[in-house]
Amino acid sequence: MAGGEPRWLLEQWVVAHGDAVWFTDLRPDEGGRAVLCRWTAACGAVDAVPAGWSVRSRVQEYGGRPFTVVSADAAVVSRDADQRLYLVTVGPDAPPPRPLTPPRDSRHRYAEGTLVDGEVWCVRERRTGPRTTDVLRDLVAVPLDGDGDTEPRVLGGGGHRFLAGLRVAPDGRHAAWLGWDHPDMPWDAARLRVAPVVDGRLSEHRVLAGGDTEAVCQAEWLDAGTLLALTDPEGWWNPYAIGLDGARRPLWRGEREIGGALWRPGQTWAAPLADGRIALAVTGWYGGQRPGQAPGRGAGPPRHGTRLALLDPARGTLDELDLPYTVWGPVSAAGTTVTGMAASPDRQPALVRVDTATGRADALTGDRYRTPGPGWLPVPEHRRFPVPGAEVHAVVYRPRNPTVAAGAGPPPPLLVVAHGGPTGRVTDALDPETLLFTSRGYAVALVDYGGSTGFGRAWRDRLRGGWGIVDVADCAAVARALADEGTVDADRLALRGGSAGGWTTCAALTSVDTFRCGVAYFPVLDPVAWAEGETHDLESHYLHGLIGPLPAARAGYADRSPTRRAARLAGPLLLLQGEEDPVCPLAPAERFVAALTEARAPHTYLRFPGEGHVFRRVGSIARALDAELTHYASALRPVDPVPRRPAVAAALSRPQPEVRT
Repeated sequence: MAGGEPRWLLEQWVVAHGDAVWFTDLRPDEGGRAVLCRWTAACGAVDAVPAGWSVRSRVQEYGGRPFTVVSADAAVVSRDADQRLYLVTVGPDAPPPRPLTPPRDSRHRYAEGTLVDGEVWCVRERRTGPRTTDVLRDLVAVPLDGDGDTEPRVLGGGGHRFLAGLRVAPDGRHAAWLGWDHPDMPWDAARLRVAPVVDGRLSEHRVLAGGDTEAVCQAEWLDAGTLLALTDPEGWWNPYAIGLDGARRPLWRGEREIGGALWRPGQTWAAPLADGRIALAVTGWYGGQRPGQAPGRGAGPPRHGTRLALLDPARGTLDELDLPYTVWGPVSAAGTTVTGMAASPDRQPALVRVDTATGRADALTGDRYRTPGPGWLPVPEHRRFPVPGAEVHAVVYRPRNPTVAAGAGPPPPLLVVAHGGPTGRVTDALDPETLLFTSRGYAVALVDYGGSTGFGRAWRDRLRGGWGIVDVADCAAVARALADEGTVDADRLALRGGSAGGWTTCAALTSVDTFRCGVAYFPVLDPVAWAEGETHDLESHYLHGLIGPLPAARAGYADRSPTRRAARLAGPLLLLQGEEDPVCPLAPAERFVAALTEARAPHTYLRFPGEGHVFRRVGSIARALDAELTHYASALRPVDPVPRRPAVAAALSRPQPEVRT
C-alpha cells in the first residue's frame, strides 16, 4: 500500500560512483518508463539504456533498486519488460545490452545488487506457483561474463521469507543483510544477519541486531569488522555501530528518524564518506520550539521535514548542513560528496550533489514540470491538531492565485489528503497536484495520521488494530478544526487518497459524516479477501497488525469493509482503478462498485488500462486529475472567482527535454 508516496520518488534510485552519478528517472510523458541515466561533469545527464527501455525491478511488486554500477561506464540493470538482468555500457561505441540471466517469463526478479569479484550479488525472487504467495527469495551471484543461459549461483543465507540490504565487508570476508517474516512488516521486526564468506558462498549466519520489537532498516560496513546500522531499539531509527561480536554503540541518539519504512530493497538514508563521517537524511521537527523542548535550530515556526546532516562517529556530533531543501529521498556517497533526490516548497525535485568539504550544493537535473510562476506556488503551513491523547501533524495550504484578491469570497472548500502506506508521510515539497488544486480555490491539508513514519515507533504503533478508525478520526479531526477556526467551509470538505489513503477515504465516507465527497485511487476495499490471498505476498499478512490476527479478528475485518458498508456512503465517491494492479486488484473494485450500484449510492468509476498500483503515464494522470476537478466542482459547489488557471496537462509536462544520447 505504498502507493501514496510522492510521484517524483517513484523509481528514483541514486548511486554515486567515482566522479559520476547514476540514477533512474521516471518519465510519465514517455509512457511512464523509468530510464537509467548517468551524470558526469563533462556530459551532464545522459541516458544509459536504449530508447524505449524501462529499467525497473518488480521484486515484492513495489520493486527495489534495479541497477548495479560495475565500472565507470557500465551497469547491470533489470529490464522491466522481462525482468532479466542485462549488462549495459554507456558511450558512442557501446555494444548492445547483453543478457546475464535466463529468460523466465518475468517469474524471476532481481534487485539491489552489489559488485563482488566480477559478480553481482543480489536478491532474487522466484514465482513457484499460481497463488500470489507462491514466492521464494534467496541471495544469488550473477557473473558479469555470463551468457544469459546460466542459472545464478545461490549464495545461501536463507532463513527469512523477505531479504534486503546485502552488503559485503571491505575485506570480502563477511557479508551482512536484512530479513523479516510474516506476519511482520519490515518496520515492525527486521533482523540484521552476518555470515562469513567461504569459497564464494555465505557460511553459517547469525543475528547481530533487530528482533520482535526492533527493526533494522539499513546497514553499511564502516570497516571490515564494524557495521553502521539504522535501527530502533529505543523507538526511533538512530545510527549504531555494531561489531561482529554483536556489541553495539549508539553513534547518536535523539527523537528524530534516521531511516524509514523499507518498502523497497535498496532504500538508503545513510551514506558513509571517505573521511570517516556519515551523511544522514534526518527527519524531524526543525525551527521554532516544540512544547517541553529546547529551541531547535533555525528561525520561524516549526516545520517537520528531512534535512541532510553529517555525523562524526568519533565525537558523536550531528551537524545539519545549511541547505535550501526540506525533503530528501535516497542518498549515496562517493569520496566526500553525497548525492540524493531533494526538494522544497519552492524548488522542484532534483538530483542534488553536495560537496561536504565546502558545503556547496549543485542541482544536477532541471525542472520536471511547468509552473505558472512564483506567485502561484502553494505556501505550506505546518500545523498540529489535537486528537485524543496526542497531536496530529498536517501540512496545510491555503488557496493561492495571483489573479484573485486574497480573502475574496467565503471560506474555501478543503481537500484533505490521506497518504498511502499507511506508513507513508507527507512532505512540503513542491507538488504539481497541490498547485493545481490551490490555484483553483481549494485549500489542501496533507495529514500525518497515526501510523505515519517520521514520528517514532509509538506513532506508527498508534494505528495497530485501528486501521479504518484511527486514520479516519485523525483526518476528520484536521478537517473539523480547520472548519471551526473559519479557515475553510465546514459544508465543503472532501477526502482524497491512494492505496491505503484510498482505503481511508472509502472507510471515512462509509462511517462518518464529516466529508461531503471523496476520491479514492486504487484503494483497499475488502480486508477479508485481502487477508485470504487477494493481494501480493509482501502485504498478505499486513492486516494482522493493522486490524488484528485471524480468525479472532474476522468480525472486525468485515465490519470495517467499505464494500460491506456501501449503503452508508455519505457523499459522492470517485473511484479510479488501474486494470493491472497486483497490490489492489481490479476484482475488489468491481465488487465495491456493484455494491454501490445496488445501494444507489452516488459514485463514478473510472478504469485505467495499462496502469498498475500508482499511475505512471501522463495521459492517465491528466485524465484522473481532470475527473477529480469535475467531481469536486459538482459535489462541493465551489465559488469560482478564478479568471486564470494553469491547465492540467501543462502542469504535468516537462518544460524542455533532458539532454540525452
